Amino acid sequence: MIKIENVTIAGGGTLGSQIAWQTAFMGFNVVVYDAFDKGLEASKSFHKQYAELFRTRRGATKEEIEQTLSRLSYSTNLAEAIKDADLVSECVPENMEIKKSFYLELAKVAPEKTIFTTNSSTTLPSDYAAYTGRPKKFLALHFANGIWDNNIGEVMGHKETNPEIFERIVKFASEIGMVPIPIHKEQNGYILNSLLVPLLTAAQDLFFNGVSDFESIDKTWMITMGVKIGPFGILDKIGMQTAYNVSMLWGKKLGDQSRLNRAAIIKSDFIDKGKMGVSSGEGFYKYPNPRYADPDFLK
Repeated sequence: MIKIENVTIAGGGTLGSQIAWQTAFMGFNVVVYDAFDKGLEASKSFHKQYAELFRTRRGATKEEIEQTLSRLSYSTNLAEAIKDADLVSECVPENMEIKKSFYLELAKVAPEKTIFTTNSSTTLPSDYAAYTGRPKKFLALHFANGIWDNNIGEVMGHKETNPEIFERIVKFASEIGMVPIPIHKEQNGYILNSLLVPLLTAAQDLFFNGVSDFESIDKTWMITMGVKIGPFGILDKIGMQTAYNVSMLWGKKLGDQSRLNRAAIIKSDFIDKGKMGVSSGEGFYKYPNPRYADPDFLK
């Protein structure tokens, strides 16, 4: 079996930091790479939060937390971060040009053994395969935000992905505590986002077009579906930067001016005001105690 011991996470954002923590917690050596020092500082801050979360809510022992932290390291030097990697998980911003540029640089410095995976939420492995220098060792391993609770690992190759590599990543997903979800044909949005994006798009249409307020929209979904979170709570978890990037991506791709207009509003009303979602303490709701978690919210 292909050996995977050393993993590099490219991108120190919310989801990249979650993947790094979970992978280290499950016994792998992990390097978090980010092009900017502030990205690494943010990742370290996330990891302190996750250490406390795992200790207080998930029953992790002090020794397990210390061992996890000892397996984590951080670097802004891509060549250094990738030099021993058996696998890299790309979690850079959801922008095709940024991702293409990253893969061109990664291909120059990565060892021949390294398997490349993308955590892109909306684009396809085939969009980047030609830029990786190793299309047979390239595929998607996609995670849902809050990965220790929403523990799926969607595995999706492209037409050139080596079947042995595909199966090894399915097993790796299991090794880090995910439920592997093999996807046998390229699909924008995998399974999760193919189901979720229409919901979030419809909710945003209702809100940004002035049909209803976001709390009422969330209440409607939560009551009728019997769930604990609505679409705007989900958007806060995903983060406003990702919501902006996705609206921009599809607005440009489809020539949809309404999506581009929405991206502009998300930027001006949320991102520019520091309302990034759960990660910053405020998005549509304020955290750590959002209104939708109040027992009286649905009354």
